[in-house]
Amino acid sequence: MTKVLMVCLGNICRSPLAEGILKSKVDTSKVTVESAGTGGWHVGSLPDPRSIEIAKKNGIDITNQRGRKFSTYDFETYDYIFVMDNSNYHDVIKLANTQEEQDKVQLLLEEIFPGENVDVPDPYYGGTLGFENVFQMIEEACDKIAERLQH
Repeated sequence: MTKVLMVCLGNICRSPLAEGILKSKVDTSKVTVESAGTGGWHVGSLPDPRSIEIAKKNGIDITNQRGRKFSTYDFETYDYIFVMDNSNYHDVIKLANTQEEQDKVQLLLEEIFPGENVDVPDPYYGGTLGFENVFQMIEEACDKIAERLQH
């Protein structure tokens, strides 16, 4: 079983979308996908209503997800840790104790923009269009990840 963790800041906007999108593209009997935030403000909370709405519009239900905070235990549990932006990357890498743990962490958009250090913008303070754009970016990256995981 391959285990993937999607990480953003609060675990209510981007990483729940990434979790839902990747789950919709893989055989969930072979690949586990979950999400977490680097901050603990939204532990136990549903994803942002705008994330729920854009996911639903695209045929994905993320209402069973609840926010949780990233922990050092996640390095042992997951094979791949995809972070949404450089700030999340640095926050997660700081918690790594070994090179092996660091090697599990990657920016999500490295999948479609290798070597370019591109962030998935945080749509929290933006309008609905921000969520639409973020969904499309994450979906494109998840297509590549799913392709790789299926082989």
